[in-house]
Amino acid sequence: MKDTSQILSKLRELMHLKLVSDASKLSAYIVPSDDAHQSEYQCQHDGRRAFISGFDGSAGTAVITTDKALLWTDGRYYQQAEKQLDSNWTLMRDGLANTPTVGAWLAKNLPKGSAVGVDPRLFSYRLWKPIEKELAEAECRLVPVEQNLIDEIWGDNQPSQTSNTIITLKQKFAGVTIAKKWENIRQQLEEKNAVALVVSALDEIAWFLNLRGSDIDFNPVFFSYLIITYDDLLLFVDSQKLPGDFSQHQSENNVNITILPYIDIGQELCQIVSNKNGKIWISPSSSYYLTALVPKSKRLQRITPIAESKAIKNNVEIEGFINSHIRDGVALCQYFAWLENAIQTGEKVDELSGADKLESLRCTKEFYMGLSFNTISSSGPNGSVIHYRPTKETNRLINDKEIYLCDSGAQYLDGTTDVTRTFHFGNPTDFQKEAYTRVLKGQLTMGSTIFPAKVKGQVLDTIARKALWDIGLDYGHGTGHGVGHFLNVHEGPMGVGIRVMPDDPGLQENMFISNEPGFYQDGEFGIRIEDIVQIVPAQSKYNFANRGALTFKTITMCPKQTKMIVRDLLTALEIDLLNGYHQLVWNTLSPILAQEGDSFTLSWLKKETQPI
Repeated sequence: MKDTSQILSKLRELMHLKLVSDASKLSAYIVPSDDAHQSEYQCQHDGRRAFISGFDGSAGTAVITTDKALLWTDGRYYQQAEKQLDSNWTLMRDGLANTPTVGAWLAKNLPKGSAVGVDPRLFSYRLWKPIEKELAEAECRLVPVEQNLIDEIWGDNQPSQTSNTIITLKQKFAGVTIAKKWENIRQQLEEKNAVALVVSALDEIAWFLNLRGSDIDFNPVFFSYLIITYDDLLLFVDSQKLPGDFSQHQSENNVNITILPYIDIGQELCQIVSNKNGKIWISPSSSYYLTALVPKSKRLQRITPIAESKAIKNNVEIEGFINSHIRDGVALCQYFAWLENAIQTGEKVDELSGADKLESLRCTKEFYMGLSFNTISSSGPNGSVIHYRPTKETNRLINDKEIYLCDSGAQYLDGTTDVTRTFHFGNPTDFQKEAYTRVLKGQLTMGSTIFPAKVKGQVLDTIARKALWDIGLDYGHGTGHGVGHFLNVHEGPMGVGIRVMPDDPGLQENMFISNEPGFYQDGEFGIRIEDIVQIVPAQSKYNFANRGALTFKTITMCPKQTKMIVRDLLTALEIDLLNGYHQLVWNTLSPILAQEGDSFTLSWLKKETQPI
C-alpha cells in the first residue's frame, strides 16, 4: 500500500494554480488509465493512475477534488483495490447498481461553475461526451488540460516512453499483404465519402502494416499513429525504431510508407482537414484531442474498418491460431503433470516458481515470442482475486489443501494463446466441487451453442451463467473477449459479457474469442475454466431464415480436471461434450508427446482424458 498523501497534496496545489479558459481554477482532476492510444495496458511511462493512487490494476479511473480522492474500478479488481488504496482514497465499485458514474458523482458533488480538468489525449471521445453532458446539466464544465498534471508531479522520476525496435511479420504468418488491406480501406473510404482514415489504436496499426513491436509489455505493438488516404500511408513513428528490413518489407507488401515524426500527428491532421474536401474517418474510441482537431461537419465517427477486418482471421491466421494452441497445449500439459507430481512428492512449489516453470516450458516451443500477459498463478485465497498477479509479498505455496487457478498465455509468431485451468490436488469440499461443476456446465453449454450469424455477443452471456444463477452464484467479469493474432490478448470490437459493447459488429465466422465463466469465493478460492474458441458454421434445421447459423469450435488443447466434477449435476449431453473434448485433446497431443519421448506427461494426459 502506497502512502499517497504528499502526491495528492502536490496535485491539489497544481489544481489551485491551474487556470483554464475563463481564469477558473480546477475543482477536480480526472486521471484515467489510458495512454494516448487508449490502450488497455500501458508502458511504465503512462502509469499515471497507478502513480497517483497506488492501485495498479489494468482498469480504473481516479478522480481528485480539493478534499476527496476516489477510484472507480470494476469487479475484477475490487479486492486488489481494497488492498492497494490507502486511507486517502474511496473505492467506487463500478458496475454495482448503487455506484454512480464518474460524471454523475462530479455533477452531484461539485458546486455550480466548477471546472473539471483532464488530459484530452488520455480520454477517448466516447468517454468525454457523456461526462461533459452530465457536468453541463449541473452547470459545470469538462475542460482539456493539455499539460498533464501528473507528469508535472512525477518529474524526472517518470520513466521515459519506451521506443523499442519494430519487427516485420512475414507473409507466411500474416497471410495478407498491406496492399491488399489498403485496397479494402480505399473501397470503404469511397463508400463513406471519406478522404482519410485516422488510426490511433496500436494493435490496428500493427496488424494493418504487418509489423509488431514491444513498447508495451506482453502486447506486440509500437507507439505510432497512422493516417490512410487514397494515395498515401502516413506512419507517425520514431524512425530510429524501424526495422533494418523495412525497405524490403515495403517491397514485399507492394506499398510505400511515408514516415513522419510521432509528435507531428496533430499538425498533419490539421493540414489534411484544411486541404482535403470530404469526411475524415476517426473512431469514437480515439482521443478527444485528435477528434477535436476535425470539425464536426467533416467528422465520420464510427469504428474503423481495420478493427473488424482484424477480428475476422484470414486462412493463414486461422492455421496459425490452431497450431500455436496445439504447441501451447503441450507446454500446459507438461507443466500441470510436473506440478501434480511435485506436490504429491513433497516438493515445494509456490505461485512464482510455478509461473516460472510454465514459462520455461513454453519458451521451448516453436515461434515463441514471450508471454501474452502476466501469468495468474494463484493458490487458495489469491485465486479469488480475479486478475491476481503473484508478487514476493503475496506469494503462497501451491498445495494439496487448496484450489490452484492458473490463467496464462503466450505470444507466438503465428498466434496468441490464453487459457485457464483450475485444479485441486487433494480433496475439494462439496461446495468447491459444485461450484466447479456449475462453471463447467456453463462453459460446455456456451461452447456448444448454435446462434444466428452477427448476433451481438452480449446476447450469449446468460447461457454461460445460468447454471450458477440457478443457485444464486455469479462472477464479476465478462464471459468472452476477442484475441489478436500475435497481438493483444484482449481484442475488440466483439465480446461476450453483461455490459454493452458499443462497437460490436456481431459475431461472425472466423472470429476467435474466449469462453471463460468462473466463480470466486472472496478470501477462499477462485474457479475459472477458459478456452479459446473459433466461430464456425453450424448445421441447423431452419438456418435462422437464411441468416446463417454459427457455433464455436474449441482450439485450446488442455484437459479439464474431472476429479472436481459432481457427475450427477451434468446432463448426458454435457458428459458427451466433455468426453468428446478430452478425446480430441488426447488424439491431438498424445502423438506429439510420444514423438518427443515424454512418457511422463503422456501418462498424465492419459489419466486426465479418461471419459467420465
